[in-house]
Amino acid sequence: MANVIRSMRDHPSAVLLLGQVVAVLAYPFLDDSTGGRAGLGVLQLLLLLTAVAAVRLTPAFSWAACIFGGPAMIFAVWESVAPETGWVVLASAFFHVPFYLFVSYAMIRYLFRDDEVTRDELFATGAAFTVVAWAFAYLYAAVQVIWPGSFGEHRQWFDLLYLSFTTLTSVGLSDIVPVLPNARSVVMIEQVAGVFYVALVVARLVGLAAARARRA
Repeated sequence: MANVIRSMRDHPSAVLLLGQVVAVLAYPFLDDSTGGRAGLGVLQLLLLLTAVAAVRLTPAFSWAACIFGGPAMIFAVWESVAPETGWVVLASAFFHVPFYLFVSYAMIRYLFRDDEVTRDELFATGAAFTVVAWAFAYLYAAVQVIWPGSFGEHRQWFDLLYLSFTTLTSVGLSDIVPVLPNARSVVMIEQVAGVFYVALVVARLVGLAAARARRA
């Protein structure tokens, strides 16, 4: 047990990535359970707080956690109880989107903090990517409240998460597509973010490999 706790402490990004994967796999089984969806939402945010606190414990993180993370946990539960209430969905997105984007920013800063690539930093590349997908899923939920019919029929949150992952990875597999111009604008922003993220990570790894070769 002590070894497991030590491994989790040494690899917080791996814990976050594993938690994200478990949440994706578990959500379809809990879709009909209000308590299950609420528990997943709170667990997801607790994982984010724990991982980012471990990799970047700064006053800025404390401020963001209080302003956005705390209310996001409340609305994660509230939204699971009232998923069709427009103002609840908008308020949830208002807190979730900036918090998730801040977490991804913190993890990218973690990747660039030194000239060595640790095992946990490699896990952080995947964790930051999934966090961005979650942020856009909440953004899409807000978009379809503000502009009804943005994605054709009204979509559930997990459908929007599926759309976000397929957009961010640019695989184009989703049968859910933006219909209205406003929704298409947001989707295009996520497409650019996905390409930019991959280019950023590849450039970072290539630069470190070149630096290591010069030192050798």
